[in-house]
Amino acid sequence: MSFRIPCPNCGPRPTGEFRFGGETLRRPESKAADRDWVQYFYSRRNLAGEQTEWWYHKFGCRRWLIASRDTITNSVTASRWPQHQSTES
Repeated sequence: MSFRIPCPNCGPRPTGEFRFGGETLRRPESKAADRDWVQYFYSRRNLAGEQTEWWYHKFGCRRWLIASRDTITNSVTASRWPQHQSTES
């Protein structure tokens, strides 16, 4: 059964409209060591329970959002826009 994600723009939508972008992680500084970048791109905590994740609404408003999801039940408790948004042209 598909769970739903509450898009801040479009409202609750089935996950088939979205692309999963992985859990949110702090990005290393641009001059960080290679091992820090490898850790950032390839290592995931994959915790059971609540985590924040990136989701792209590919069949909706075509924007990235951050959702808080319980990985055990697949219930999304909240969603929001990222804090640093680029200006749209």
